Amino acid sequence: MNYIESKNLIKTLEKKSAKLFEKIEDIALFNEEKVLKAFQEEKISLTNFNSSSGYGYDDYARPKLCALYARIFGAEKAFVSPNITCGTHALYLALAGALKQGDLMLSITGEPYDTLKDCIVGNSCGSLESMGVKFEKIEMLGSKININKALKIIAEKKPKMVYIQRSRGYSSRNTLSIDYIEEIIKKVKAVFPQTIIMVDNCYGEFCDKKEPTEVGADLMAGSLIKNIGGGLAPTGGYIAGNEELVENSAKRLTAPSLGSEVGSYNASYTPFFEGLFISPHVVSGVLKGNILIGKVAKECGFNTSPNPSTIPADIIRTITFNNADKFVEFVQSIQKLSPVDSFVVPEAYAMPGYQDKVIMAAGTFIQGSSIELSCDGPLKEPYIAYLQGGLTYEHLKIVAISLAEKNL
Repeated sequence: MNYIESKNLIKTLEKKSAKLFEKIEDIALFNEEKVLKAFQEEKISLTNFNSSSGYGYDDYARPKLCALYARIFGAEKAFVSPNITCGTHALYLALAGALKQGDLMLSITGEPYDTLKDCIVGNSCGSLESMGVKFEKIEMLGSKININKALKIIAEKKPKMVYIQRSRGYSSRNTLSIDYIEEIIKKVKAVFPQTIIMVDNCYGEFCDKKEPTEVGADLMAGSLIKNIGGGLAPTGGYIAGNEELVENSAKRLTAPSLGSEVGSYNASYTPFFEGLFISPHVVSGVLKGNILIGKVAKECGFNTSPNPSTIPADIIRTITFNNADKFVEFVQSIQKLSPVDSFVVPEAYAMPGYQDKVIMAAGTFIQGSSIELSCDGPLKEPYIAYLQGGLTYEHLKIVAISLAEKNL
């Protein structure tokens, strides 16, 4: 397919996607109104963007940023900090703050994401297992939670925490919708209301009109260099939910006597506030581009998920190659289409926290930013590429045209 033919195909696919795009724009408008209202109610001003040093006692940005997140998430409290290094770090802090020796953590979405495994059951200093926390998991039935088995174990063993991973991780299952998460939470709470329900919310913020804490989750965590940072936040993570649980997470980051009262950042906080403000718009562009690329993949004969005729529940699209060379070639093509380091040729290598060698295209302005266009996957059968992000819809449209031209 030549360039003109590819461009015409994309125009046709856009027209076919018009109703889906309209629904995505409606979600973005709803979330932007929610974010704007939170900024207004918290009386955000220029003085809130100033840097701080030392203990950070006079840091006027940190508490305002936390208050904004709490309002937007409908949570009792939120802890947002540039000192949280990534999503895995935020999740670990939440887990370590909520669980203690003898407690049982039950994952009802199977194996947690690769980088979290050592945090839970590893031999490393500080892992939950080293602190005496017990862990069990229930494998999913395709893309559904085995709720009958889960409820039986919950009734028998009364776990301190039931853990839900919203996104698919490196699996072939679908991302869980907010409506489905709400349904599961209600069923779990009906059996054992005392259990803490925690949701890994990475990749999911602003893909729907509600977040897990708005449908009954007690605790959730995520990264600022994914959806909610809008591509501007340079680092950081958040934890939101029950006030005591969130504060306990903050104490894990700082110290039991300090909690969320300290923490400085000797640079402007503007990117954190501005990134939050524009994130509903950025996410909407990603979702539209995700659909477009999914339809191109389908046209080219590849298995892709989620179904490109539906609104994605997060910012990730998978394309299955069943061929190592084709898989690697695809990831490398995404790097070539990136604005940064487009000349670099990615190769599979052993990354910290991952079980298999991983190949990763990440030509991003912020290192590792998943809200920017990136693509990665483990070098193992069935060779699934996990494509995510894109700062602008126009960039993703260019990518779609190029992929169509080259038959992916």
